[in-house]
Amino acid sequence: MVENDANGPAGRKSTRRRRVPGGRQTKHIVRVTPEEEGQLMARALRYGVSVPKLLVDSALAGDASTAAENASVRDALITELFGAHRLLANIANNVNQIARVANSTKQDIPAETNATLAAARRTADRIDALVDQLSEALR
Repeated sequence: MVENDANGPAGRKSTRRRRVPGGRQTKHIVRVTPEEEGQLMARALRYGVSVPKLLVDSALAGDASTAAENASVRDALITELFGAHRLLANIANNVNQIARVANSTKQDIPAETNATLAAARRTADRIDALVDQLSEALR
């Protein structure tokens, strides 16, 4: 599944639903009273989603508050995953620097190598745990 960026124009959080390959083929038309429209708009605004996303998520999750909670959990987990990914990239850079020094000087690997590799393992484990949490949140 292809996803939109987490942020829309000017860094604002997007309220659109994720894109799906081939698009959405079925359309439902729901007629509401002006009062119901106001309530839908207010809830959508409160949860930071569009009215169609609110309706679909609410119907599939059971209610609007559950849908909004699931969305906020997903957003928090995705933020954590991006942070962990950046950390892992920094650690990989450190490992490359250590390897370069070891190869160019033909000396034993520096003492901080074990600590760096342990940090890489902890970060990879953290990413695995976050992916598991995200998988649970999407169920």
